[in-house]
Amino acid sequence: MTAPETQALFRVFARIGIYSFGGPAAQIALMHRELVEETRWLSEKDFLGALSFCMLLPGPEAMQLATYAGWRLRGVPGGLLAGLLFVVPGAIVMFALATIYAVYGNVPLVEAAFLGVQATVVAIVLEALFKVSKRALKQTDHWIIAALAFVAIFALHLPFPFIIAVAALWGFFTAKGENDSGRAPVSPSTTTKTIAVWLTLWAAPIVLLYALDATLLTDIALFFSKLAVVTFGGAYAVLAYMTQTVVSDFGWLSTDQMMDGLGLAETTPGPLILVTQFVGFQTAYQQYGLAQAYLAGLITLWVTFIPCFLWIFAGAPYVGRLTANRRLSGALSAVTACVVGVILNLSLWFAAHVVFKSIGTATFGPASILVPDLTSLDPVAAVISVIGAYLLLGQKIGLGRTLGIGALLGLVAGLAF
Repeated sequence: MTAPETQALFRVFARIGIYSFGGPAAQIALMHRELVEETRWLSEKDFLGALSFCMLLPGPEAMQLATYAGWRLRGVPGGLLAGLLFVVPGAIVMFALATIYAVYGNVPLVEAAFLGVQATVVAIVLEALFKVSKRALKQTDHWIIAALAFVAIFALHLPFPFIIAVAALWGFFTAKGENDSGRAPVSPSTTTKTIAVWLTLWAAPIVLLYALDATLLTDIALFFSKLAVVTFGGAYAVLAYMTQTVVSDFGWLSTDQMMDGLGLAETTPGPLILVTQFVGFQTAYQQYGLAQAYLAGLITLWVTFIPCFLWIFAGAPYVGRLTANRRLSGALSAVTACVVGVILNLSLWFAAHVVFKSIGTATFGPASILVPDLTSLDPVAAVISVIGAYLLLGQKIGLGRTLGIGALLGLVAGLAF
């Protein structure tokens, strides 16, 4: 890459990494705004095709989407730059917050500022939902798929991989049209070398820790390596499994500590799966102190995100061929429609948990849905959400300034109340 190209790529993906609050729905929205609308580095078709591909992979789909976008623009160096910039800002913030949490406990003013950011992000999520649905739902069956996917995950709580698989099968067998030549994938030998390199990078610290007889760090590395393979559907989909294993099976943390960790991950930029960094950090801190905690946090980050680079760099060259094949393109289009329903579910979940302090459930036979406790309405969060929507959508003052104003309002409210 030339220096100007590297600088432009760095600026855009650094902005995405720093502003990527609010979980995958908000992060996908932010990337759509930056990569499709602002810079026009990706076409709408390329963006939606990449999003569908990333939703099929284990791990944080937003981070993998950023990595794919960087790869499309500047190859492996671009993918590395984009992926790292998506993760590193949030990881730095998480290290700072995890240290404060370990030494001092929760800090109310920090939480207040991040609440303001979260409330502002509600507007970003809703904007993205509208834009993505407008472009992804172009056929009647796509609208039906999106609606059914929303019901399946929001009310019936069916497994995310199952929902995606059903949508893909429908799209595959109902696709119409002709194949085109598509982009030729790389050779099998190149793919094999890519897999070998990234598997080696993934395994190297685990082997070293085992050789050094660092039992706890080895256990942390092995557990989060396993988690990286089974994390379909994002952090929330695997949270119950992770909590049960960490709390009940290993006894590393308490349930309250796990929930605090998720809360911190929700308020930091970057993927929500950074909650794993918090778990690794606190586990080592409680047994060996801060030095081991930072090492455990770094190891957790390594085994969580190195697999993401493996999936993308091995699979990304084949996305062009997938979208060129009539049936495979139909499957990806159906998955994209399904993703709209998933984003709607995430949007409602996120908005409800920001604006209301208490969320219950209502059960109707096999279905159960979120029901906010209206008496638990957080007026500060609700007002900041409305102000954020007005500034971002009405006045169009820009994402950075809107998030800054949201954080300031949250901080002022924290000091006042």
